Amino acid sequence: MGRDHTAPEPPNRRLLLKGALAAGALTAMPATAAHAVGSRPPYVNPLVRNRADPHINRHTDGFYYFTATAPEYDRIILRRSRTLRGLSTAAESVIWRKHETGVMGAHIWAPEIHRIDGKWYIYFASAPAEDIWAIRIWVLENSHRDPFKGTWVERGQLKTAWETFSLDATTFTHRGSRYLAWAQHEPGMNNNTAVWLSRMADPLTLTGPQVRLTTPELDWEVIGFKVNEGPSVIKRNGRLFMTYSASATDSNYCMGLLTVDADADLMNPANWSKSPTPVFTSNDTTKQYGPGHNSFTVAEDGRTDVLVYHARQYKDIVGDPLNDPNRHTRVQRLGWNPDGTPDFGIPVADSPTPNPGKES
Repeated sequence: MGRDHTAPEPPNRRLLLKGALAAGALTAMPATAAHAVGSRPPYVNPLVRNRADPHINRHTDGFYYFTATAPEYDRIILRRSRTLRGLSTAAESVIWRKHETGVMGAHIWAPEIHRIDGKWYIYFASAPAEDIWAIRIWVLENSHRDPFKGTWVERGQLKTAWETFSLDATTFTHRGSRYLAWAQHEPGMNNNTAVWLSRMADPLTLTGPQVRLTTPELDWEVIGFKVNEGPSVIKRNGRLFMTYSASATDSNYCMGLLTVDADADLMNPANWSKSPTPVFTSNDTTKQYGPGHNSFTVAEDGRTDVLVYHARQYKDIVGDPLNDPNRHTRVQRLGWNPDGTPDFGIPVADSPTPNPGKES
């Protein structure tokens, strides 16, 4: 995921009211009820076009901060808005560009922005310009309270146990400890990536063991490539739920789910259970394909959970899916089942018309 998603601190009442009014004020209500009083639907999809691996962080200042993979794989972008809808038209800033040579010179993928101990951090994947598949996790840091200001300092590679293909880092806290979850190839394993977990000594350093939570082994996890990647965490109802994405990044891309009791030791893989079937998949009815690499945020009401993900609007792709730029950012309400587990539903259809208004 993108962030520690347990009982987010709400903005002040004035910001909350402003955001609710701008978004239609009824985000948390069923769509039929919202439409009955003439309100606009809560979201317009695609939310942001040509932006994959989306991460939205709702900060305590009342802003939503958005970053994602640009299809040129050459820069890190940032947007902000007081409403989710407003991210569609919010100005986009390039806060960092790849190096022309050497490290951080290729495949700038899957940035996430986090506020930790009074500083902003962006975790992202990149490779040397001369060895474009030697992908590792890197970190930027900004001490200014406004991430659009100050200086983004390159803090180097976040070191894991092995120098192997690694990416998709996300961080969260639980019971006073900070954790990093990420995807990495394990030496000697016949797969592309598994999902790993480690405690952190600080925002730049892992401490203690790193444990494997899931490896691609089920039929729906090994289509095209044997992949588990893009972990994201949400805490609700006495449990932690970790989503991840599986298979190749075409229409076979889908999301799986791991679950652990909030009182359990997160560093014991045996405490995590893995859903035997994917929880979010392509849908021919809504014409959405390859949904995945998600994050979680909350609606303007501060309570309604929102699923953030990317998907394409067509199934057939010419050539390498990584060269197809049309993975668009999407958002939709995340439901909850009576047993307290998340109900992802299906990826929503495109909105009938784009949102002409500008919100910020």
